[in-house]
Amino acid sequence: MAGPRPVVMSGPSGAGKSTLLKKLLKEFDGAFGFSVSHTTRSPRPGEENGKDYHFVSRDVMQTSVANGEFIESAEFSGNMYGTSKAAVQAVQAQNLICILDIDMQGVKNIKKTDLNPIYVSVQAPSMDILEKRLRDRKTESEESLQKRLHAAKVDVEISKEPGLFDVVIINDDLEAAYGKLKEVLLKEIQLVRDANKSS
Repeated sequence: MAGPRPVVMSGPSGAGKSTLLKKLLKEFDGAFGFSVSHTTRSPRPGEENGKDYHFVSRDVMQTSVANGEFIESAEFSGNMYGTSKAAVQAVQAQNLICILDIDMQGVKNIKKTDLNPIYVSVQAPSMDILEKRLRDRKTESEESLQKRLHAAKVDVEISKEPGLFDVVIINDDLEAAYGKLKEVLLKEIQLVRDANKSS
């Protein structure tokens, strides 16, 4: 695929991925883009098709996945979600670094493709801190919180597999974690900036 290398960001809820991404997008405005995921769930109020998600029927999605049009797809609570190759290419075609926020299952699927992204895992310093961060959000029922914590434990174990990630960032100090993320992506950011200057 032409264009800058995409970045796969993975890590459990509460590890601080979105906070790090917000900082990155603010500092390097115009260098990054997000691929729009596909889903079979119904749009929530205020969500736009093609902007928040590509909302498709299960038949359409299953056919596309079977045809190899998806980099990764998974099923959560009865709905399918996935990242299509076309969605990533659309971002790369604008000479932007495509950011993919993907779970571990997705990371392993992407390893089987020719996407060649930079793999970044963001982890909380400990399970206790992760639990506190999730509880402080006050957005989860106890059952949903326990599910997220269980998923996070699995996540942490898998992220230790040698060679799975290019970098594992332990987010205990936001500035240090952000510095580490920037360091990993600087080469691609520079390529994007140089290309945009010359165009």
